[in-house]
Amino acid sequence: MSYYIHLRTNFKFDDAVDRVTKALQTEGFGILTDIDVKATLKEKLDVNFKKYRILGACNPSFAYKAFQVEDQIGIMMPCNVTVIEQDNGHVDISMMDPTAAFNVIENEELQPFARELKDRLERCLTYLEE
Repeated sequence: MSYYIHLRTNFKFDDAVDRVTKALQTEGFGILTDIDVKATLKEKLDVNFKKYRILGACNPSFAYKAFQVEDQIGIMMPCNVTVIEQDNGHVDISMMDPTAAFNVIENEELQPFARELKDRLERCLTYLEE
């Protein structure tokens, strides 16, 4: 089982970040964190790295329901989304697969949430294909 869902695009990097952010909003997600890996590595280690962003996406309704079922579920939040510019010019958009992540938690009540979250994240990627 893969731990992420993925789409390879021909978008420009900044356009990909904007598009995935809007697609996530369509499915009720907001961006809680936005880590610019390239800038962070340059600042902290003075190394050059490819364009790479990690967006921490959260759907508040699902988060609230999950907190009611499993107190420590915050360890698995938010749903991380990466936008990576590859050497060949493609921009990859990947999203954490909640079903894979939640499988490590031995609480069957979380599985319906995980499946619905995965469905929503997969729809986000289909919006980007249009």
